[in-house]
Amino acid sequence: MSAKEKTIAKNRRAFHDYEILDTYEAGIVLTGTEVCSLRENNCQLTDCFALIRKGEVWLNNLHISPYSHGNLNNPDPDRKRKLLLHRKQIRYLEQKTREAGLAIVPIGIYFSTNGLVKLEIALARGKK
Repeated sequence: MSAKEKTIAKNRRAFHDYEILDTYEAGIVLTGTEVCSLRENNCQLTDCFALIRKGEVWLNNLHISPYSHGNLNNPDPDRKRKLLLHRKQIRYLEQKTREAGLAIVPIGIYFSTNGLVKLEIALARGKK
């Protein structure tokens, strides 16, 4: 992350529980009201993790609170969200998580310089 990017949330627990090996920047598929809620800093990364299913990376347990001025069509706060990565990166992460017993852990979520929501994920090994 550079200095101009606005941090929304960090997962400090990840640095305590895991040994970080590699980091990647991923896009995340969100609805409009979720982005508005993130602008109000309503996000929790504490028990969040990523899984690879059928060649796609899915983020589980990311809690984005419903937007305060949203309507009845607000999405579920704890739904699974798709991460956007290059195909080579997905294959590499899938190979490493299968053979070495590593995990994909989100480290932080932020707005990039052009206003897009980005998620910093890490390939990590558990300390315990």
